[in-house]
Amino acid sequence: MNSFNRRAFLGTTLGGVAALSAYPAAAAPELAPAPRKLDDTPTNLGPQDTLFLTYSGDPTTSVTVQWIGPAIAAPTFVRHVTRTGTVWTQTPVATRPFPKTILKVHRAEITGLTPGTEYLLQVGTLPQVHRFRTMPSKATDTFTFVSGGDCGVNAHAVANNILAAKQEPHFAFIGGDLGYDNGTSASAALGFVRNYAKHMVDPKGRLIPLVTCLGNHEVKGGYKGKREDATFFFPLFDGLYKDTTYAALDFGDYLSLVLLDTGHVSPIKGAQTDWLEAALHQRAERPHLIAANHVPAYPSFRPAKVTVPGAGILDIFKIPASAGTGEDNRKFWCPLFERHGVDAVLEHHDHTFKRTFPLTDGLRNKYGVPYLGDGSWGQLRAPSPAEKRPYLASVGKAYHFTVHKLEGDQRFHVALDESGRVADVCGSTGKRPAKRG
Repeated sequence: MNSFNRRAFLGTTLGGVAALSAYPAAAAPELAPAPRKLDDTPTNLGPQDTLFLTYSGDPTTSVTVQWIGPAIAAPTFVRHVTRTGTVWTQTPVATRPFPKTILKVHRAEITGLTPGTEYLLQVGTLPQVHRFRTMPSKATDTFTFVSGGDCGVNAHAVANNILAAKQEPHFAFIGGDLGYDNGTSASAALGFVRNYAKHMVDPKGRLIPLVTCLGNHEVKGGYKGKREDATFFFPLFDGLYKDTTYAALDFGDYLSLVLLDTGHVSPIKGAQTDWLEAALHQRAERPHLIAANHVPAYPSFRPAKVTVPGAGILDIFKIPASAGTGEDNRKFWCPLFERHGVDAVLEHHDHTFKRTFPLTDGLRNKYGVPYLGDGSWGQLRAPSPAEKRPYLASVGKAYHFTVHKLEGDQRFHVALDESGRVADVCGSTGKRPAKRG
């Protein structure tokens, strides 16, 4: 891993970051209206309120179109065409119940698209024409995505939606705790979708696809639940999570996101760890290999007992793994991240901004794995001081998300706070060497 020149990056790479941070957050962002109860659901809720994109397959050649609305008189197809084309292609829409409401999830999976291409999208015969783009075909094509976690439906979450959209990301990754529905509140789940649909549209009018993984606030009880306890999550995202609550999303042959479940439905130990080892082994040579999960291995707020070779105990506190210390992550997953050359881990849950040093066996190592987080898109806590957590390189109390820019074999990570200020910058070049032995 080559050294990273912060000054050169700020001055040239992103044109500079000043362009990213030049958009002030709205003073009082408009929240989507709270959805009504089951017996008073608005009949006009539909694509105009809830349309968003996600992925079920390779994002270079496919996209999944979804919205939530009534079944009566709903559009039965979507159609798309390249921005310069004239022949529209039609794709049928499938429906399923959206739990605890009279609404349906409407889904169309569009395949056979051309990489790196802009398209026009129309839902049925509705007059509005939307725009979207596919991911580039090769790692040599520069692209940007944003990441964060722990949103909710408050004004801070909306402000970060607005600011994130202005970065023109190819997609957004939100690492769990979307609307804080707890598997019981359709209103909260719908509120998140409505805010995302309204505000996550870039300045050129392109819809920004959403990638996500499971968090404790998607599941009844938070941990050790059943698949059906994630009441509203899987009706929206099981195109990717068909058989398990963890998955790998491959972008051509240049980027893989390995998305994990930190014990909310699937235990960390056992089948999920076995799957993870195989998934990472298969993707170890990808130019960019990034893992993501909700509960952090290296928390910035919650106490943890982190014992590492030659360093003893790094924190005097200990709480159960179900409360979020990441003990099982460190025991079962971190060695695999190191062994198979994972370039970064995105983690959340603690509601702070944090970046760890590159770590190997819990110790600072320039060839180690950095952990970026900690889930403050719309929720906030004061972190523990960095001096009490030797693994923390940077930490702070800020609503934030991270802008990731990938250029060939280079990775740049810029944390922006809610006001648009740069909270942190880091990056790396080349493939992080796998740990041997």
